[in-house]
Amino acid sequence: MKKTLIFSFLLLGLNAFGQTFDIVKEEDKLFALLEILRNADNDADKESANEAFKSTLATVLEHEESFAHPFSMLNSIGFINSDDKLVRIINWNVEQSDKSQRYYGYVQHFDKRGKELNVTELKEDVYGVKQPDDIVDAETWYGALYYKIIPIKKGSRTIYTVLGWDGNTTLSNIKLVDAMYINGRSVKFGSPIFKVGKETKKRLYFEHSEKVTMVLRYETDRKRIMMDHLSPEAPSMRGYYSFYVPDLSYDALEFEDSKWVLKEDVIGVNAHDDIVKREIITKDPKTGKLIHKKVDNTWQDPSDPGAPAGGNEHVAVTPEGEVKSVKDVKKDVTEKTNGPEVDKRDKRDPSELSIFGDMKKKKKKSRRSKN
Repeated sequence: MKKTLIFSFLLLGLNAFGQTFDIVKEEDKLFALLEILRNADNDADKESANEAFKSTLATVLEHEESFAHPFSMLNSIGFINSDDKLVRIINWNVEQSDKSQRYYGYVQHFDKRGKELNVTELKEDVYGVKQPDDIVDAETWYGALYYKIIPIKKGSRTIYTVLGWDGNTTLSNIKLVDAMYINGRSVKFGSPIFKVGKETKKRLYFEHSEKVTMVLRYETDRKRIMMDHLSPEAPSMRGYYSFYVPDLSYDALEFEDSKWVLKEDVIGVNAHDDIVKREIITKDPKTGKLIHKKVDNTWQDPSDPGAPAGGNEHVAVTPEGEVKSVKDVKKDVTEKTNGPEVDKRDKRDPSELSIFGDMKKKKKKSRRSKN
């Protein structure tokens, strides 16, 4: 009888333990706490609400069920997964009354065998350098919202290239590219894998005017990081990065010899799947009926003999058929038109590539980290 009672208590204990964690109910709790945080009126209430949300989230993230759960109700929190299914970054920002930002985050990461889940909290160092050049750990994190993780191999180690955003100040924003790697159970940021000209950097910052948006995205099909090139609005604004804007040209980071190498003046081409269909409506001259026809909304090369008259002389170069440099193409066009060659673009010194912005502490505007 005694053995039967002990066995029954064990079963009850196991059942209770199995029912203690329900990921859906936990998400409901987190949603309620997040609503309180987002509706808080002052910094003190925000801090209190954020601590409650953060504490509950940390407990939830310790359970393996949370790693694959989408948490779709928490739409102002970023859940960014790596393609190798070993790393997930969860982070968010809280806007302060002075329009600056505070950043918070966790990194879930499995060990090399993919069996043990570890959770590391990212703690923003609000009194430290906002744009550090050296390696930082989770305890001295600079703070940002990440929206893409790209696993790359460097020897036997996997380094996770991350793309992020920082509100910076009321005058400028920052896009950044960094390298995150796992050392045992710890998380570190920064690795000398970014080559700009003759310099090698541990991470890259691109500071630009708050009035514009900078494109910084990973192209999976071409395995490169595409970005707008930034230039000052006027020559007199050189070095004042709150006046830097996209100049309608593009640069890219391409992975070569275990490094991301900056390439200038690359051609941005949409993947075929991204081409948008548009509908053309014409009138049949014989029947008078309207004809609806869907065609690819592609760019028409004006230099094509079959192109409509009146187009400017232009030569298109794509990544697949790039046999000439952009300068060679400009030279060919100049020779055809018998006009002087004018390069309106600034001569680029690697130190002027908007990656060495002033070190600033204030940041602005609440944004989601999903991009």
